[in-house]
Amino acid sequence: MTEERTLILIKPDGVVAGHIGEIIARIERKGYQIAALKVTEATDEKLKAHYSEKIDQPYFGDIESYMKEGPLVAMIATGVNIIQAFHKMAGKTNPTEAAPGTIRGDFCHESTDGNLRNVVHSSDSVAAAEKEIKIWFPEL
Repeated sequence: MTEERTLILIKPDGVVAGHIGEIIARIERKGYQIAALKVTEATDEKLKAHYSEKIDQPYFGDIESYMKEGPLVAMIATGVNIIQAFHKMAGKTNPTEAAPGTIRGDFCHESTDGNLRNVVHSSDSVAAAEKEIKIWFPEL
């Protein structure tokens, strides 16, 4: 078993709704460690680097505006199989499909403007984690 690290973003809707503490508590209750944490703002530069494969998609503008609605919390979490485990903890991307007990199942709902607001992001692979950590934590 290999120790991994992953980037987790608590998106603006999760910050404004006051879910930071509960999300961190869920990570720590599972025995994972928070290696770095900061409150930050999304910039055009960071978002284009983070979502580089989605820039040409018609919904990219919605992602940009959503991620810039307010501050977000960026963190690096570490542990054995944390990438897969946190994806299960987060739940399905679409809040309506996310199971109760998951972060998205407990804290998300679909919005009337049609934008997908789903509280958290986490890296989906080791390679993606390393790329995303460099974007959000260039000082490390």
